[in-house]
Amino acid sequence: MKTLILKNINIEKFSFKSVWTLVLLIPLLVFIFIPKEFSSIITFALKALMGTIPFILFAVSLVAYLKASGAESIVSKAFKGKEVKTIFIATLVGGLAPFCSCEVIPFIASMLALGVPLSAVMAFWLSSPLIDPPALLITASALNWDYAIAKTISALAIGLIGGFGIYFLSKFGMFASPLKQQTKSGCGSCCDTKDPFDQEIVLKFWIKTERIDTFKKEFITNGLFLLKWLSLAYLIEALMVQFMSAQVIGNFLSGDGLSSIIIGAFAGVPAYLNSYAAPAIVSGLIEQGLSAGGAMAFLVGGAISSIPAMTAVWSLVNRSTFIAYLFFGFGGAILCGIAFQVYINF
Repeated sequence: MKTLILKNINIEKFSFKSVWTLVLLIPLLVFIFIPKEFSSIITFALKALMGTIPFILFAVSLVAYLKASGAESIVSKAFKGKEVKTIFIATLVGGLAPFCSCEVIPFIASMLALGVPLSAVMAFWLSSPLIDPPALLITASALNWDYAIAKTISALAIGLIGGFGIYFLSKFGMFASPLKQQTKSGCGSCCDTKDPFDQEIVLKFWIKTERIDTFKKEFITNGLFLLKWLSLAYLIEALMVQFMSAQVIGNFLSGDGLSSIIIGAFAGVPAYLNSYAAPAIVSGLIEQGLSAGGAMAFLVGGAISSIPAMTAVWSLVNRSTFIAYLFFGFGGAILCGIAFQVYINF
């Protein structure tokens, strides 16, 4: 059974303590060199982090409970032999879940930790940040229903493309272990190949001391892992929002043709616009000359990922999974932009 990334993991020589050092160092440097922006940057980062805390608590509590009770085996069995069906379900659930590219990460971590197939995780991962009922209405209001419906279709299409892409590539032996590898020293029972409870399921785990200890250990270790990386991610986001205006990026997006679609897909990354803020900005960019295809690529690419989200994702999964996530995400954004441009022209 896979476990969530724990301490002592080697992330390209980026140790557990190094991340916390950056989390403390960035505010200090901001305070020293740009004191006027200190309050707004820290407030933004803290507000974003506090908004994600409930998701982190739910995710790590679920993983800790399943491991302490031994019920994780039930979760794994539930997906066994039903991978194709699970991809469709994960895509649909992702389309209803109101998570941005950072908020979805605790759930991705939990799903991988519980042994959910990467194909289903990828489907949820790609579709969730793109659309949800409120985002659908906001997009329709700021732009029009063509954009709202097209973005919804894009979310489902990219989720399925990513899910089935991973599914078929896995047949060739790829993505066998999507999580970052951890060292075997000092990581406790999480490195053991045997189930310490011999697969025995005790839903009321608190009646046994060793299971309470397991719950505490899993909760604290996984919670700290997610907290440190998302803290760093939101600090980076705050800096980008403060100094990199979406309107500035829009200057590079005007024009028509394939180039504007490709640029649009990647321009959303530094802009970091979630599904609620992006439509209003895109409306202004369209008035500045952004093509319909470029606008759709911008909406999709910017929602799927961002530099802060990439930072957290890089800490979680191995290189091949990270590359697949970017490939299906931004490749899908470009394809959706092209398809929407063809639709508009037709």
